[in-house]
Amino acid sequence: MDAKEQVASDVVRRLVAAGFETYFAGGCVRDRLLGRTPADYDVATAAPPEAVRKLFRRTVGVGAAFGVILVMEGDFQFEVATFRSDDAYVDGRHPTAVHFASAERDAQRRDFTVNALFQDPATGAVIDFVGGQADLRAGVIRAIGDAHARIKEDRLRMLRAVRFAARFGWEIEPGTRAAIRAAAASVTDMAAERIGDEIVKMLTEGSAKRSFVLLDETGLLPVVLPEIAALHGVAQSSDFHPEGDVWTHTLLLLDQLPAGVPETLALGCLLHDVAKPLTAARRDDGRITFYGHTDRGGELALAIVQRLKRSRDTWERVEYLVRSHLRLVQAPDMRLATLKRMLAEDGFDELLTLSRLDALASSGDLQFVLYCERRRDELRADVRPVRLLGGHDVMAMGVVAGPRIGALLRALETAQLDGEVTTRDEAVAWVRRWIASE
Repeated sequence: MDAKEQVASDVVRRLVAAGFETYFAGGCVRDRLLGRTPADYDVATAAPPEAVRKLFRRTVGVGAAFGVILVMEGDFQFEVATFRSDDAYVDGRHPTAVHFASAERDAQRRDFTVNALFQDPATGAVIDFVGGQADLRAGVIRAIGDAHARIKEDRLRMLRAVRFAARFGWEIEPGTRAAIRAAAASVTDMAAERIGDEIVKMLTEGSAKRSFVLLDETGLLPVVLPEIAALHGVAQSSDFHPEGDVWTHTLLLLDQLPAGVPETLALGCLLHDVAKPLTAARRDDGRITFYGHTDRGGELALAIVQRLKRSRDTWERVEYLVRSHLRLVQAPDMRLATLKRMLAEDGFDELLTLSRLDALASSGDLQFVLYCERRRDELRADVRPVRLLGGHDVMAMGVVAGPRIGALLRALETAQLDGEVTTRDEAVAWVRRWIASE
């Protein structure tokens, strides 16, 4: 038992000692039964919120109206929720009212059977009101009760069904799958950041390819990411892409993403060819081209990542990755200064990884990736040279303040990167020659 589990168990014990029926609940029970270490431990209890707050010194009413209190113990925090039942949902997310209820009623209001289990941490006994253990053994994601009603209550459940099925390698039960397909068009009837969070989790939990196959099969993909659905059937020349169309290529790339990959790299991989449907053309000799797809792709990727309500840092990095993902092909012919500047770019290591995965998902030709890796290692100490002269230095040499100073310093940096200038004295001499040549 790790430290977090121990503290969570102590929280349950304290509530039980005060006379309240209390269990571990939801995903942590599912993960424990699967032999996985839960990331979080949620607690469900018969104790009303005010009783929870009296029993624990440090609490926050994060969802007091829904009976949810955040309990902080030591270095950890736990959601402690009072057993409840819900009235009708009118906004596709929140019930109009909640009523404190029994553990059984609480289980029946949850999303999927495998997420509605309770467990007594003291004995290990599992309390199962909905057949969740059988579905856990069978590897099935099944909505509790009426699947259409569960989805109508919270549209996010459609995406969660896909994510859980992909993460665990399970199937979505046919009735639940049919309900998802029937309601797929309504998945955007919720905050875009909720969709974005689920998409990023799908991409970064180690099951990205299966997630997107299921999104496609359930009809969700054309609604949440129509630009990715459009990759279907976009043919590519077989010499560079023997694997097939852009959709197949993208899936092969996603299949290489490990759990824990940064969301910027994951989104860059997903979106790297997003503009190919818009730029596809066939030459007279039959070759298929996609001229400009990197620049158009950068623009599209920026708009998509913004639509998913990711952070500004994420927008900028993903745009850079998509716009730059073919630049490595030019690296062997680059001027030394240009190559060093590329190697020094923020995000270049992610760009290198994307380029490697892109190649492995197509022709398998890694020559440009290997070249850049070798040159990065050789030039690592030289790609960000110390500035030898500043603006005040060149003004003291007679250069008038204005745009010329920036151009001069940029040219001087290029000379450093090319190895023409290595000391301050050489920099001064270089500037004097530059002034004389003007």
